[in-house]
Amino acid sequence: MLHRPDRPGWPLPEPSVVRGRVLVVDDSRAQRGMLAAMLRRWGHEVVECDTALAALEAAQDPSIGLIISDWMMPGLTGPEFCRRLRATRREGYAYVILLTSNSAEGALTEGLEAGADDFLTKPVRAPELRARLNAGARIVAMQRDVVEKNHLLTGALAEIRSLYAALDQDLEEARRLQQAQLQDRHRPFGPVDVTLWLRASGPIGGDMVGCFPVNDTVIGAFGLDVSGHGVASAMIAARVAGILSAATPDQNIALTRREDGSLRALSPDMAAARLNKMILNEIRSDRYFTLCLGFLTLATGRMRMVQAGHPHPMILRADGRVETVGQGGLPIGLVREATYSSFDVSFATGDRMLIYSDGLTECTDPGGDTLEEAGLARLVGAHAGLRGPAFLQALERGLARFTGTDALRDDASAVVIDYLGPSGSG
Repeated sequence: MLHRPDRPGWPLPEPSVVRGRVLVVDDSRAQRGMLAAMLRRWGHEVVECDTALAALEAAQDPSIGLIISDWMMPGLTGPEFCRRLRATRREGYAYVILLTSNSAEGALTEGLEAGADDFLTKPVRAPELRARLNAGARIVAMQRDVVEKNHLLTGALAEIRSLYAALDQDLEEARRLQQAQLQDRHRPFGPVDVTLWLRASGPIGGDMVGCFPVNDTVIGAFGLDVSGHGVASAMIAARVAGILSAATPDQNIALTRREDGSLRALSPDMAAARLNKMILNEIRSDRYFTLCLGFLTLATGRMRMVQAGHPHPMILRADGRVETVGQGGLPIGLVREATYSSFDVSFATGDRMLIYSDGLTECTDPGGDTLEEAGLARLVGAHAGLRGPAFLQALERGLARFTGTDALRDDASAVVIDYLGPSGSG
């Protein structure tokens, strides 16, 4: 306590001090002993060194946060000691106070440039030393707190990177599974060739296309586009594609069995209504999807279709004319009372149908203009002489030229149906 008997209200409490390990460096035993005694009285643990070289080794102890060093010492001076100390890879920061009898501006500048934090002029006064130690201890404590938080942050970032790596691995696996559903990208069905194309804007997407035989005389083909992007959309797309799969025909929502056990296609509008009911009752998601589903009779070239919010299918006639067909309709899973209508399309030998998602017509050029239906029609007409995979590759190159990049902003998909005629020869 500080005693002032001549003033009321005394004694006052002594200023608090932040305690810690302090390194004292001085070649004078008496000066070193005096400083060490004061520091211990204030509650510090003291490490003493009589040379700067010995102090450099002792200062590597990260528990030492405060260093008091004399300026003039044999071997290394105080500034030289600071310079060497700052050059080491010491863990944590050490606050260095230099003791000097030279208070000239040039000397102080030299000390600061060498790495000293503070100065005290000899003879050292206890209150001033205590105040400087407190200031240094607070700085060291803040630095240690920052280091600790950085360690925690580094650990958290490492964990996040690990989680992202696992997520990327899962997404890559999901992408492979999604693509595996299109193993047969080009399938001949007698007089008809069907080619499938799928491009996701990210690792996985919400578009899906497919085809399946109903029986020996009829095939089904579909394209769908789930709202949104990413995992949720991809899961719904995979679920619907599985329902419309030939792998489990009894679970295919668009098929039914006759009394003799043979399969036949439902009316496409009925299949759409069943899908709409299933999505609203079973999946219970805020996602919906557009769909174009059709059943083509191979021998006649007649196709019965439903369009549920999907873009109008495009037909490239054998004579070069490009037509769009369809009646629009509500998406699947959006309105519980939605009704759908079927329509018929007739193929002639050499005709081609393109069922596509809006990822094609809504792609933009560098100026921000969209391709639109007219631009896609031009691309379709420009490659009329190509068939199947070659046609889709040319279409993909045309899209890349239009957008100026190989990447698409949205998921995109297409089904190409080439009708070669009853003989199956083009």
